[in-house]
Amino acid sequence: MFNFNLDTQLHNTFNTQLIYDFIVIGGGPSGLNASIYAHRLGMTTGIITYDIGGQLLNTNDVDNYLGLPNDTGSGLTEKFISHVKQFEIPVLDKIYVDKITKDNNLFQIYLNNGDIIQSKTVLLSTGSTPKKLGIPGEDIFDAKGISYCAICDAPFYKDKHVVVAGGGNSAIESALDLAKWAKKVTVIQRSKFRADKILLENMYKNDKIDYMLETQILEVHGRNQVDSLTILDKKTNQTSNFKADGLFVAIGMKPNTKFIKDFVTLNDYHEVIVNSKQETNIPGLYAAGDMVDQPHKQIIIAAAEGAKAAIHANQYLKFKGE
Repeated sequence: MFNFNLDTQLHNTFNTQLIYDFIVIGGGPSGLNASIYAHRLGMTTGIITYDIGGQLLNTNDVDNYLGLPNDTGSGLTEKFISHVKQFEIPVLDKIYVDKITKDNNLFQIYLNNGDIIQSKTVLLSTGSTPKKLGIPGEDIFDAKGISYCAICDAPFYKDKHVVVAGGGNSAIESALDLAKWAKKVTVIQRSKFRADKILLENMYKNDKIDYMLETQILEVHGRNQVDSLTILDKKTNQTSNFKADGLFVAIGMKPNTKFIKDFVTLNDYHEVIVNSKQETNIPGLYAAGDMVDQPHKQIIIAAAEGAKAAIHANQYLKFKGE
C-alpha cells in the first residue's frame, strides 16, 4: 500500500568493501533512529533493510509520539526517512540478511544477493511479523480473503461482512479500522478481551461491530475467496458454519529472529535477550525494538532503544581503542 522511494544517491554510497563501525539491520523506528545517533557520533554507519518503516507502516493513527500528535504510521515513516536522508546515511533496501558471523572482532553480514558486509558493531532491529492461526485454509486463502493488516486491506471490504480474530489491542484497532469500510465486523476471540479499556469502549459503542467470546476459529472455507469459517463455541463445545467475506488475523506478532537463532541468545519466545544497554550476549552486537525481550512494544520506546544501542556501541569502540 505504501511505497517509499529512497534516493538513488543513498544506495550508491553504500560501499560493500568498507569496514563499517556500525551496521543497522532493519529499517523501523529503532534502526533509523540508531543510524542517526551513530552517524552524529562520528561512526561510519549503514542500514540494511527489506521494508523501510517496518511495522510502523501497518499503523493507522499515531497520537502518542511526543511532538507529533495526530499523525499516521505512513506520515511518521516519511518524517523518519527524511531525517535519515539529511545525513546521507547509506541504505541497502529490499535486501535480506541470511546470517551473521564474527571473526577477529569483525562481524560478517551475509546478504541474500551474495554480498558480505563487515562491521565492528551491529544493531539487530528487524522487528516482528504477524502470527498465524495455523488452521486449515489459512495459507490457501492468504490474500484471497485472509489478511494480517486491516489498514492495508480494509478498503477492499467496503460493504462486506468481515471477521477479526483476536482480543488484544491490535484486534480491536483492526475492528475499528474495518468498521469505516465494512458493512459489519465480527470480532471472534477464543477467551476474554485483553485490549485497553478505551479501545473496548470505542468498539462497544460502534453499531457496526459485534463480538463472540470463548469462540475459536477452526477452519477457513471458500472457492476462489473466503466465504465462511468453521467456528467452535467453547462454552457448548458445538461447531457451526459462520458466513464471512473476509478474515483479518490479529493475534500478535513473532520476532524476526530466525536468521540469528544459532548466533545469539534468544528467550522462549524467540526474542533477543538484551541488557539495559541493548547488549546481547555477543560483544559488539546490539538489539532493539520489537524483536527484543522487553515489554511495551511502542514506537517511541523502539526509537529510544535504537538511540541507546548506538551510544553504547560508540562507547564499546572507544573502550577498545577504535
